[in-house]
Amino acid sequence: MTVLNDIPRAFADAASARERVAELQMVRAEALAGPGGKATEAQHAKGKLTARERIGLLLDAGSFSEVEQLRRHRATGFGLEARKPYTDGVITGWGTVEGRTVFVYAHDFRIFGGALGEAHAAKIHKIMDMAIAAGAPLVSLNDGAGARIQEGVSALAGYGGIFQRNARASGVIPQISVMLGPCAGGAAYSPALTDFVFMVRGTSQMFITGPDVVKAVTGEEITHNGLGGADVHAETSGVAHFAYDDEETCIAEVRYLLSMLPQNNREFPPCTPCTDPQTRTSPALVELVPADGNRPYDMSEVIAEIVDDGDFLEVHERWARNIICALARLGGQVVGIVASQPQSLAGVLDIEASEKAARFVQMCDAFNIPVITLLDVPGFLPGVDQEHEGIIRRGAKLLYAYCNATVPRISLILRKAYGGAYIVMDSQSIGADLSYAWPTNEIAVMGAEGAANVIFRRRIAEAEDPEAMRERMVKEYKAELMHPYYAAERGLVDDVIDPARTRQVLISSLTVLRTKHADLPSRKHGNPPQ
Repeated sequence: MTVLNDIPRAFADAASARERVAELQMVRAEALAGPGGKATEAQHAKGKLTARERIGLLLDAGSFSEVEQLRRHRATGFGLEARKPYTDGVITGWGTVEGRTVFVYAHDFRIFGGALGEAHAAKIHKIMDMAIAAGAPLVSLNDGAGARIQEGVSALAGYGGIFQRNARASGVIPQISVMLGPCAGGAAYSPALTDFVFMVRGTSQMFITGPDVVKAVTGEEITHNGLGGADVHAETSGVAHFAYDDEETCIAEVRYLLSMLPQNNREFPPCTPCTDPQTRTSPALVELVPADGNRPYDMSEVIAEIVDDGDFLEVHERWARNIICALARLGGQVVGIVASQPQSLAGVLDIEASEKAARFVQMCDAFNIPVITLLDVPGFLPGVDQEHEGIIRRGAKLLYAYCNATVPRISLILRKAYGGAYIVMDSQSIGADLSYAWPTNEIAVMGAEGAANVIFRRRIAEAEDPEAMRERMVKEYKAELMHPYYAAERGLVDDVIDPARTRQVLISSLTVLRTKHADLPSRKHGNPPQ
C-alpha cells in the first residue's frame, strides 16, 4: 500500500527534475550567448573575434571543457549589483591541440570590457593552478581593459595572484600570452612573465601608462599603436615574440608553436615522422656561404637548407635581427637554433642580441630542447653607447645562459669566430658537448688585420713600405694562427666537416646526445646578471 502511495510523488519528482534540466539548459544558453548581438557586432566591427570564437580556433574541434561558466561577481556599488553576467568576463577551461591537453583562459571584452575583478581573477587563478598541477601548457587570450575600477583594491590583488602563478609556472609548463586587444597597466606584466607573447597588428596594444597619461606627464602626443602596438613591441622593445596581421593567422601560429613544445619540463618535445631524408646532403651550402669573411649572406637560408623540409619558426624575428633564434626539427626531433645573422650588423653581438639569445637558450633548457649554435660572429659591437648601457652586464646574460644549460649543445663555426663573442656563443670551453667547424672557419682573438696592427705595429711603422709590410704580416698571422685546422689541432673543435654533410652530422650528434644527463650543483637558484 505504501509503495502505491509513492507513485504520484515519483511522477512529480521526475517532472521537477525535467524542469530543472530545462532550466539548466536555459541558463547555459544564456551564459554561452553572452551579452547579446549588439556587443558581438561591436566586437566584430573592430576586426576582433569573440572569446569563444578564439577558443574555437585554438583548440581541436569539440574538445573544450569549460569550468566555472556560471560564476558571477558579488561586488556591489557603482551599479555593479544590477549587472551580474555569467562568466564574469573571462572564459576558462581546457581542451586539446593536436590531441594534447592545453589549458586556456580568454577575456570576453563584451563583458565589462574584459576588465578583471575579484571573481574574474579567481577563475584565472583556478585554471592556472590546474595547468601547473596537470603539467600542461597554459594559453591566455588577452583582450581586457585592466583592473575593474569599481572593485578597487580587490581587483589589484587579483593581478598579484596571477603574477605569483606566472612565476611559479615559469620553466615548469609552457606559458603563451596572445594579445588580441588592449593590455594596460599592471596587466601587462603577466604576459611579460610568460614564455611567448603573440600580438595582432592594429587591434592589440600593451603599455604601462596610456597615451593620455603620457601626454599629461611629458607633453608627448602619441597614438595607442604608436605607444604599444604590435610592431613597436616586435621591433623596438622586444616584448612581443610574434606579430601577425589577423587573429586567425595568429592563433594558427600558436597551435604550431605548441606542436613544438613539450607538455612540461619533465617531458621531451614531441617527435614527428621525418619525411626529409636524414642522410640528405646539402651541396648548396658551399655556395650560400661565401668563403670571403667580409661578404654578407642570409643565415636563414643556411638554416632552411639544414632543417627538416626547410621549415622553422623564428622567434623575435624582427627584434635584434643580427642574431636568429628559431625552433625547428632535425630528423623529427625539435631543436632550438641560435645563429649569427651576417646580413644585419655583420652578425656582431650587441646588447639586444645577447638578451634575445639568452632568453631563448634558457627557454630551450627549461623545456628539454637541444640547442644548436651556428657561428659567424666578428665580435661584440664596439661603441660608447654599448659600453655605457651595460654590454658587459647584459652580454654576460648569454654567457650565463649557455653555461647553465644542461640540454644537448652543439656548436658549428661556419666562418668567423672572433674574441669573446666566440667564447660566449657556446664554445667548447664553456660546455658545448660537440663543436664542429667548416673548412672556411677562422677562430681567433680578432681578425688578422687587427691582430697584425697590434702585434707588428713597430715593424710596420719602421718599414720602407708600411702597406706591403702590413699585408705580409696579415698573411703570416693567418698562416700561423687562423688556418682552418688550428682549432682542431688543439682540440677546440671536434671535427672539421664538409658543409654538405652538416645535416647528417648534426642529426647523428643529436641521436648520440639524446640520453645526455647533467647534474647541476645543489642550490636554491643562481643569481644571473641583470
